[in-house]
Amino acid sequence: METNKKILIIHTHQVYEGISEGKLNKTLALQAKTFFEKKGYEVLETMITDGYNPEQEIEKHVQADLVIIQTPVNWFNAPWMYKKYVDEVFMMCLMTQKIVSNDGRSTEDSSKQYGTGGLSQGKKVMISATWNANKEAFNDTTQYLFAGKSADDALFNITLNYKFSGYGLLPNFHCYDVWKNPQLDLYKTEYALHLEKTFQNM
Repeated sequence: METNKKILIIHTHQVYEGISEGKLNKTLALQAKTFFEKKGYEVLETMITDGYNPEQEIEKHVQADLVIIQTPVNWFNAPWMYKKYVDEVFMMCLMTQKIVSNDGRSTEDSSKQYGTGGLSQGKKVMISATWNANKEAFNDTTQYLFAGKSADDALFNITLNYKFSGYGLLPNFHCYDVWKNPQLDLYKTEYALHLEKTFQNM
């Protein structure tokens, strides 16, 4: 199948020797890459730990129709290197007027809302995240830590950068309990179903 569409997969994993080697995140990123290559997409990739050039990252975002952020959840967020990546890349986007032009507000028109200055309408973003937290910790008001919030709620700030830039938000994918009760075959099966359902018409 031939298509002109492109996808950017951003790998955020930071290795902690003996604790978190990144194998699951690499497996899921490869699964997504294979899925989209079979659909005829050109796959662009960034491995943040290998270093990056902000100008080149902007061009990848300009070219890509879809962005997948493959990330572990470290202390309830993506690894700190990803925040550094966002600060550097998106600030340069703002300076070069690519991806996003401003915060959307206008002194001439008070009805224009904050966050509507994105230039990337039609593009999509999705998170694929790996959690030590178990699935039961979410969406349940009796749970101590998340108190009824979802995994998407917990990672809202990650996709918010993209929404600010005009991207549409796709359903995220979450692997739970990956440290205490890892189930690789289940994760791969569930991810395959998620990709097929989410991108069947794309």
